[in-house]
Formats: sequence, C-alpha cells, structure tokens
Amino acid sequence: MPNLNLNLARRLLSVVTCALLAYASAYAYAVQAFTVTATGLADGGTLDSSHAASANNCGGGDVSPALQWHNVPAGTKSFAVVITDPDGAKGLGVVHWIVYGIAPTASGLAAGEAAPAGSVAGTNSTGGTGYHGPCPPVGEVPHHYVVQVYALDLPPDALPAGLTRDAFFSAVKGHVLAATSTVLRYGR
Repeated sequence: MPNLNLNLARRLLSVVTCALLAYASAYAYAVQAFTVTATGLADGGTLDSSHAASANNCGGGDVSPALQWHNVPAGTKSFAVVITDPDGAKGLGVVHWIVYGIAPTASGLAAGEAAPAGSVAGTNSTGGTGYHGPCPPVGEVPHHYVVQVYALDLPPDALPAGLTRDAFFSAVKGHVLAATSTVLRYGR
C-alpha cells in the first residue's frame, strides 16, 4: 500500500507541475504578445464620424485613428500599418491606408498622423496615398475596419513608395517578424 500512495503522489505532482508550466507559458505568451490598440476604442469598437471620409457626403474629416502597439519583437527594423474594409465594394474589400517604413522606435501613430517622418505611403483603393476614411453606404450594417500592424526586419527605406496592398504583401513576404490586428466598426 505505501508504494501505491507514493506512485499516486508522484503522478499527482507530475500533473500539477505540467499544469503550472502550461499556465506559466500561456501567461508569458499573453504578456509578451505583439499587440495593437486604437486609442480609446476596444476591439470591435465604433469609430466616430471624424474618422470617416470627407468626400461624397460621408461626413468626416479623414482623420486616421490613433494607434498604439506594444511588445515589439526583437529585431524589428520598421513597422507597417494597413487598414482595410473587407465588407466594402460589395465584399471585394477596400484598402483605406497603407503606410510602411515607420521607424523601429515608433510605438504608435497619433490621430490624423498621415505618415510619420521618414515613413513611406502606399496606394489606397482610391488610387491616392494617405488615409482615406470610411464611407459605407447609408443604411448598411456597420462595416468592419481591420487595422493590421506588421513588425518587419526591413530597414525603413527598403521599400519604394506607392505600393498597393498586394504589392506590399509580396514585398514583405519572409520579412514579417510579427503581425497584430484590431477591428473597428463604422456605419452611416
């Protein structure tokens, strides 16, 4: 009987140790994960009209949302931000903003900051550069705006200006150290 209790105690200790290691590992990952937030908005939060497009009676001022990112991966040489609306253009998607070559010392972008000094603007769905605010059709369910931030191992001046989303993705393939996203909503 004493050997049975000793074996049971060893198994119990083994299970508890594994559970504690798994919890510690999950906690460490959660604490250190690369994340982005839109200042003042929870994931799934609703943008106010100042962020909407200024053209076509959209009612906004084309003010990009303030973003903050945390727990930057080691080796990051630049950042990129891409904002898309997968609901736009009847489900074909709309690219609202591409900016890359953001300095590795940056920890976010201020509201309305079109492109930080030294960064490079890509081409949005309007064919222009810079932030183009949301303008979903009146009466539709609010659209989702996916804000993605990429930590890259490319120096800020590595990519040419004016890349489209597809060209940008092609250019950074194999150079993304980590990516994070948040989703915002807007409707009219």
